[in-house]
Amino acid sequence: MKEPKKCARPCICVKTLNKLREFCSDSKHPCNRVQVDSLQGNQSVRLEKCPTFVERTLEMNSTLHSQDTGSQVSEKEQSSFSLNQFSASCKSFEGSQNISNTNLLSKKTKSIYTPLELQFIEMKEQYKDAILCVECGYKYRFFGKDAEIAAKELNIYCHQDHNFMTASIPTHRLFVHVRRLVAKGYKVGVVKQMETAALKAAGENKSSLFTRKLTALYTKSTLIGEDILFDLDDPVDVEELTADVSDNYLLCICENKESLRDKKKGDVVIGIVAVQPTTGEVVFDSFQDSSSRLELESRVLRLQPVELLLPSDLSTQSERLISSITSVSLRDDRIRIERMEGIHFEYSHAFQLITDFYTRGVLDTTGSQLSIILNLDKPVICSLAAVIMYLKEFNLEKILYNPSNFKQLSSEAEYMTINGTTLKNLEILQNQTDMKTKGSLLWVLDHTKTSFGRRKLKKWVTQPLMKSSEINARLDAVSEILLSESSVFDHIQNHLCKMPDIERGLCSIYHKKCSTQEFFLIVSTLSCLETELQALFPAIRSQVKAPLLQMALLEIPELLSPVKHYLKILNEEAAKAGDKTQLFKDLTEFPTIRKQKDDIQKVISKIQFHLQEIRQIIKNPSAEYVTVSGQEFLIEVKNSLLSSVPSNWVKVGRYVKMSLIFVPAHRQNYNIILLLLLKCRYHFSEYYHSVLKAISHLATVDCIFSLAKVAKQGAYCRPVVQDKGKRIIIKKGRHPVIDVLLGEQDQYVPNSTNLSSDKERVMIITGPNMGGKSSYIKQVALITIMAQIGSYVPAEESIVGIVDGIFTRMGAADNIYKGRSTFMEELTDTAEIIRKATSSSLVILDELGRGTSTHDGIAIAYATLEHFIRDVESLTLFVTHYPSVCDLEKIYPEQVGNYHMAFLVNEEERSEDEENPEFITFLYQITRGVAARSYGLNVAKLADVPEEILKKAAHKSKELEGLINMKRSE
Repeated sequence: MKEPKKCARPCICVKTLNKLREFCSDSKHPCNRVQVDSLQGNQSVRLEKCPTFVERTLEMNSTLHSQDTGSQVSEKEQSSFSLNQFSASCKSFEGSQNISNTNLLSKKTKSIYTPLELQFIEMKEQYKDAILCVECGYKYRFFGKDAEIAAKELNIYCHQDHNFMTASIPTHRLFVHVRRLVAKGYKVGVVKQMETAALKAAGENKSSLFTRKLTALYTKSTLIGEDILFDLDDPVDVEELTADVSDNYLLCICENKESLRDKKKGDVVIGIVAVQPTTGEVVFDSFQDSSSRLELESRVLRLQPVELLLPSDLSTQSERLISSITSVSLRDDRIRIERMEGIHFEYSHAFQLITDFYTRGVLDTTGSQLSIILNLDKPVICSLAAVIMYLKEFNLEKILYNPSNFKQLSSEAEYMTINGTTLKNLEILQNQTDMKTKGSLLWVLDHTKTSFGRRKLKKWVTQPLMKSSEINARLDAVSEILLSESSVFDHIQNHLCKMPDIERGLCSIYHKKCSTQEFFLIVSTLSCLETELQALFPAIRSQVKAPLLQMALLEIPELLSPVKHYLKILNEEAAKAGDKTQLFKDLTEFPTIRKQKDDIQKVISKIQFHLQEIRQIIKNPSAEYVTVSGQEFLIEVKNSLLSSVPSNWVKVGRYVKMSLIFVPAHRQNYNIILLLLLKCRYHFSEYYHSVLKAISHLATVDCIFSLAKVAKQGAYCRPVVQDKGKRIIIKKGRHPVIDVLLGEQDQYVPNSTNLSSDKERVMIITGPNMGGKSSYIKQVALITIMAQIGSYVPAEESIVGIVDGIFTRMGAADNIYKGRSTFMEELTDTAEIIRKATSSSLVILDELGRGTSTHDGIAIAYATLEHFIRDVESLTLFVTHYPSVCDLEKIYPEQVGNYHMAFLVNEEERSEDEENPEFITFLYQITRGVAARSYGLNVAKLADVPEEILKKAAHKSKELEGLINMKRSE
């Protein structure tokens, strides 16, 4: 007998197993398992085997179960079946080793797996990086490694079943578990049965396995579809599931390595494309970046993507940045990273893909869409091509059909420059303690009532305006809401409180991924909004004066007018019940949908006509069609009359007195109905762009209401914003975040600022540690940002000349991921500020030079500040503990002023010989003059440093101070 071919790494167990299989194949009673040849070729596969083989117990109570598990083994086959059990047990000795050669999956090997397992293996080969939820009757099952992950992340039971570990969830809880897995950073695939048990049993292939297909893929950025919707009336898990981040950007990064002049230096041109499939937003940018990748970091921090699409061959500098950003994310909020082969980012490949996409996929007879794309920079085109390819996997590529809606992220002429370092240092979007929103500027300003309003406000906060006319238009709108006694604003605000996230709902309709329930919810909400604003039309015209508010409120009803007609034709009961056949009522104004509806009605009429014949057969003149578990056109037959039912009719379910029957003749007609309904439901997406514009107007109104609420907090004033004159004048200003955190019990000490290009434009600030220097300089920057957003500011009075950018250098921390020490990090940020700052910028440098020796630190601080005074001429706040730097006031008396944070030294009950640190009382008041000392020992005392160390330090401090004074006197 010929020896069978062995695998590359043979062992005793494998030899024995092969001989057993050979014996089995020659036996008189071969195993009757279903043979499937779906896995052939030279592809590498990984099959997991459980350590033991459990004999199957098959129950034929339902047609569904019988299709998935295969036919039972007859008594004659028990001998070979037992041999297969032994064979599988031998196989388990190999553990969970990966099988690298598909030839090992010969027909003899395949006989070990059930048909369902083989079907799963085939699908897993296509979607190796996804966790697959496989529909099996009334539950979804996970297999192998997927089951182990699901058990761990979802806290569900996992056990061995045949050859795989398995876990399951009920079908009605799919949305909960998909969201949870996606939130943990996994890609999740939903595999559904393409036929019901009744339809399958009525077909010609009723003895074969259920046909299954991957119907949806979900990741953090592509969480849109029927599988992740939930019932708003069901309180279970709603709070958890609706606590989504406000943005779900997919960000693609591409480097143009052709522009790399000096590879060692690491400078490169980078192109990015960021997409929000859930809202339809697309932004792009192209920029030159240095080896520090500060420009890229700024954009990533501003967008806060939930998913990154990267080439496999990203540069070392960029990889370090990505690692640095993703490492600080919280466990469940960590950015998901998807890698694609480098060839997909090559320009020639990208050009071909984009050309095909915009010439074949989009109805563009003029070629205008393609010309817009081809005018973009090469790295942007390469990024866009990768995004198109990626979104096709999720059937979400339609969002890219209209390039005229693409927006460039960085526009220096339109928005103030706030780089990534400034976003972090000023805690604009999140605090630096636990990376949460609370404690940030966004937290202070966000009183929005809607999700889409919150997303727009976040853009406003990260993109302060540069034109005084636009800023004052927002301020006028805020002032009107603040001062107006009109009831119009109360009506509108009350309506906003009740609104779901219609922006995302509209997008799910556009992508053809919504349910009838969501479709009705969005249409009814928009229609109600249109009716409400239409009723307020006269009052808006007469009582609302601010142009920004009036334009937005008057345009919304016009943009939503088509929606009103849709609500008239929708059947509310049918929509909420998920009854697709009765979804539409009157269709006189919609000829296209009416024709499709008529076609559906003709098919239904055929089915209804057949009911007369069915009644005669089952001898029940009052029989009617019923719907059970989503399966329509079923017939209830008394169990006593089952003998009269034709043999080709399918029994779907059985009760005590009745049985549910499906008539095979309805199979084709039912499929036609489903196809026509799919076309009907999404006719609404024709109005996508006009409705989206209306939602954008509504988001603007929501943001204005939010800023008005901020202004009502008390002691806030309207800033005066001017195009001409570089100045920041603040009278009794307060830090907006600390002011709110302290509340009314502990009042924040206000401070004034007076910086002007034609007078004093530089403040050198000294003072004791913990005296409030950093809080003061942050306060100035945040008030400037709030003014250019169009918000009231926490001060008695404020005048702000347009600032083109705010640049900051604060804090002391190394960056291990980027391979930079604390001092290197400090100087890298400083170098970037020197390159980017202009005479219209606000520059903030906090304790520059402290990361090295005293002499080097003083030299760097002195030279850098003099550069900003003499050459850049920007408005500058410079915090230092080096008294030598303060000498610059003598050299530039008109441009520079020395200040310190006031304090009191408590010298009571302390003799001259006593060597204890002084006790300091902080006054937190900005005051003219230089602080002679920093009183660092006072902070050591506050930090509970041991007394003996403090005494020794005080003695050493006095000794060093005496030496310096002696040298000065010489």
